[in-house]
Amino acid sequence: MHQTRNGFLEHVLLTVQRTACLGLGAALLGGCGGSSDPTNTLPAGVSQLSRTAYPATSVGSGSTAATQDLLTAGLGKSGLLSTSAVPAYADPAQPTADELRRNAVLSNYRGLVDVTAKGGFGSLFGPNVDLAGNATAGEGLVPGLEYLGVLDNAAGTKRVTLAVQIPDSFDVNAPCVVLAPSSGSRGVYGAIGTGAEWGLKRGCAVALTDAGKGMGLYDPTDDTVHRIDGTRATRAAAGSLAHFAAALSDSARAAFNTAFPNRLALKQAHSQQNPEKDWGNDTLAAARYALYALNQEYADTVSGGKAVRFTPANTLVIAASVSNGGSAVLRAAEQDSSGLIDGVVAFEPNAQPASTSGYGVRFGGAAVAAYGKPLADYVTYANLYQPCAALASSVAMAETSLFNYIPFASMTARATNRCTALAALGLLNGATLADQSADALARLRAYGWTSDNDSMHNAHYGLGNQPILATMYPMAYGRFSVADNLCGMSLAAVDAGGAPVAIGANAKAASYATGNGTANGTPATPVYNDAVGGAHSWQTAVSPGSGLADFALDAALCQRALVTGVDTASGAALTASSTPTKAQSDAVRAGMAETLLSANLRGKPTLVVAGRSDALIPVNHSARAYTAYNRAVEASASQLRYVEVTNAQHFDGFLGFSGFDTRYVPLHAYFNQAMNAMYARLKSGTALPASQVVRTTPRGGLPGAAPTITAAQVPAISAAPVVADQIVFSGGAIQVPN
Repeated sequence: MHQTRNGFLEHVLLTVQRTACLGLGAALLGGCGGSSDPTNTLPAGVSQLSRTAYPATSVGSGSTAATQDLLTAGLGKSGLLSTSAVPAYADPAQPTADELRRNAVLSNYRGLVDVTAKGGFGSLFGPNVDLAGNATAGEGLVPGLEYLGVLDNAAGTKRVTLAVQIPDSFDVNAPCVVLAPSSGSRGVYGAIGTGAEWGLKRGCAVALTDAGKGMGLYDPTDDTVHRIDGTRATRAAAGSLAHFAAALSDSARAAFNTAFPNRLALKQAHSQQNPEKDWGNDTLAAARYALYALNQEYADTVSGGKAVRFTPANTLVIAASVSNGGSAVLRAAEQDSSGLIDGVVAFEPNAQPASTSGYGVRFGGAAVAAYGKPLADYVTYANLYQPCAALASSVAMAETSLFNYIPFASMTARATNRCTALAALGLLNGATLADQSADALARLRAYGWTSDNDSMHNAHYGLGNQPILATMYPMAYGRFSVADNLCGMSLAAVDAGGAPVAIGANAKAASYATGNGTANGTPATPVYNDAVGGAHSWQTAVSPGSGLADFALDAALCQRALVTGVDTASGAALTASSTPTKAQSDAVRAGMAETLLSANLRGKPTLVVAGRSDALIPVNHSARAYTAYNRAVEASASQLRYVEVTNAQHFDGFLGFSGFDTRYVPLHAYFNQAMNAMYARLKSGTALPASQVVRTTPRGGLPGAAPTITAAQVPAISAAPVVADQIVFSGGAIQVPN
């Protein structure tokens, strides 16, 4: 623990450095020169691409806005809050790297945070709100430097993007770094509105990384890629700056294009790296790159370069992020054998425990139905049953129905077909639609979802979350190529009827900024190649097995079998000739095993915060289970505290949608609180708040026109929660009050 940050005596620091040069510490300090003192060197595998100053001297959202800052890309609070169109490109066919950075920052902010005034942006949180929660009259621009680098492997196929932001307010006498790996499948700016915002306001350096994900869009048709800076080029022209290119020979690419024209590849799904297994180490590499950058800027010049002034021993490091980023910071803490990280804040983490043995999960005094399942397990299960469950009368969320979100007609009819087809296979009970949908909902509850998730099933399936994840994650885990078309699925832009088409040139050029790294339709959609009548999007595909337009049920059955190792309908073990094959399932399950978390946080202070209504990453399978598993693993040495927020779900960016605005509160309202609490713990020894339930009050009102949120509706995390709100570990289980 680093209790003292100011004024390390120079001779003590030099002694530490010289000692490190004799052993393992040399790698952490950046290496040692030929002299008696270490010199600053890039971490192993990292190449630096640029060092850019962002002066933040103006605010603008027009097509010629050239001045940027670290936090808002020159847009400021007003530009992020604006309901106007995304800033235009001077040449839409060839956006510049600066234009793409600006729009990527904008889309990542809006993707993670509710950027509406009524939802609290600009008043409760946002770039203009200080760390004490006071809304200022400023725009929240942060001037400073940004180092851009790449972490690669010996084969040159890893290409993880790293960005270190050093605000002008950085205090060399009280150095701090926030590690902020991207959420979801987002690119390097995927934590800009969360960990980066808090860190830059605090005057800390921020280490961003895409952790092997991001908008690495590869087009086999013309062999084009994204460069690291987001601009497009051919694979040959991009060279080592290519973010991702599929491992296809020219002949294999030509054959693939002939058989499957207009298909696309995404890095996380098709890199054949299983990047999730490396999220922790990628985050630690970003920490080392941050220390390197700080030493380049502020250390003395010595023979051979710069000295080593900032080390893990004298620099406060907090790892903090959301969703997949929350998983990355937990994994980084587990893998941090060299003491880089001091504290962890994991928001709604995709925390997949390696075991469900030795602990339990109880809610309201009763054991929950299921807990601690891996992501691919519960996602492929939900992908089967969610569209049918969404039709249950008890969970109707009419204002956010399938009709409102899926850009194709007759979606309720297709959901009805899914119920019919599942029942025909014996995978659902009931002779009527009402009975079948009720049974589907009951199955989801028995698999770990709760009544707090009920109204989210319709919107989640309507927005394609489960079909997208059920397609991408098995591909990633099994290290499959884009040419493998796993379970008959590929990715492509589609036309109004759902048929694959060539991606638009301008859409492809802007995809670095508009895409979130998944096949969410911008620019790619999951396509079922084997659909009756030819390839169609998952929304419109007719399954050969049922002869119905049932959301490509045959593909969903196959994806489920990849995870379980048995045929989904018959329960028979997979074989060398089954669909999928046993070998394919074995590869997926082996990849899944590589991503599971040990829950050994090495005694690091940790805050986990999650929303009780999260239907994408249910708390029973993630936050609750991981907290309990950590206690089982670390026992009394555990310093993890868990905060569960009622009426909060996974996507704050959805709170601008009709029905979400009235039902749910922004989980992000608690991010700065959690970070402040962790900072106080590490700087001053202040105890972290006890594990607890925070009880919020939704805004209510008319869907689409909810009243402005107030601070009273999102009460603070309590330093001393009442007994009825305390989450405890007793009787071998986490006990969460209802």
